Amino acid sequence: MKVKVIPVLEDNYMYLVIEERTREAVAVDVAVPKRLLEIVGREGVSLTTVLTTHHHWDHARGNAELVRLLPGLVVLGADERICALTRRLAHGEELRFGAIHVRCLLTPGHTLGHMSYFLWEEECPDPPAVFSGDALSMAGCGSRLEGTAQQMYQSLVETLGTLPPETKVFCGHEHTLGNLEFAQKVEPYNDHVKAKLSWAKRDEDDVPTVPATLGEELLYNPFLRVAEEPVREFTGKVAPADVLDVLCRERASFERAAEPLQPQARALLALQWGLLSTPRQK
Repeated sequence: MKVKVIPVLEDNYMYLVIEERTREAVAVDVAVPKRLLEIVGREGVSLTTVLTTHHHWDHARGNAELVRLLPGLVVLGADERICALTRRLAHGEELRFGAIHVRCLLTPGHTLGHMSYFLWEEECPDPPAVFSGDALSMAGCGSRLEGTAQQMYQSLVETLGTLPPETKVFCGHEHTLGNLEFAQKVEPYNDHVKAKLSWAKRDEDDVPTVPATLGEELLYNPFLRVAEEPVREFTGKVAPADVLDVLCRERASFERAAEPLQPQARALLALQWGLLSTPRQK
């Protein structure tokens, strides 16, 4: 199993997963289809399936164009709001692409229909991988936009956090540096946070920080460490879901304080994202 990491847009990642024996390929979170097809052509593989983690535009907006360009392409996900969805997946469902097994893991929190994908090959020395979209990121997690803190806790700690520690985590965004700076605020004496933050600040701006292993994430990601005493002390809470709820709110405040966005910039981003329509020419 070969994974191609494809940076797109401002800080998103698409992925191309290649079954090296059959040369079949599966894409994850298609935002820029033409960029994806360039790599598909370069690798000489046959793209058969798209796995979409959730319905947000920066993870699914390329589906419709890709289906138009590749008739017969299958688009899978857990949310009916996903663009060009072929079939809705269920939690625990398993798929097969040649030697690659896929287990579908419903991970609500960022959105209610968020699905993560756990991939592995039997009798293969390579570690498994999880494509976690905006459920779990390097040293952090996506904003809780839908659902409850209890649902997010179950997604992060009970579902994703119990995967094999050697699992490689491929997330949806390059937010590692900011996440680690927040993690340092939460646990200023955590040596694993300090070491990872130093690594993330290396002078290689164009090099992705993905993947990390789940075992590594358990050492420095505060959203996976809600049962640890320093994280509880930071939040002033004890129940894991309450700890997570406070962490999410504190992370949002930390982000706003670090990078305040002016109204003009917000309007420009909204226009670029298609949230505002341009005036029609008369």
